[in-house]
Amino acid sequence: MLQPKVFRNLVNCIEQRKMNPIVACTFPLKEIHTAQAVFLEKKHVGKIVLNVAQE
Repeated sequence: MLQPKVFRNLVNCIEQRKMNPIVACTFPLKEIHTAQAVFLEKKHVGKIVLNVAQE
């Protein structure tokens, strides 16, 4: 578990855009089953993003 000071520093770096998450792939919410299948394969590098914006 991260110490609170380390977590705050991490959040600050992200907010200041000094660090960016790696996005492996993005799916619309209606394809959540596909996103979960990709996640369960454990072959991705980075975050799997679900787009919840209305289409």
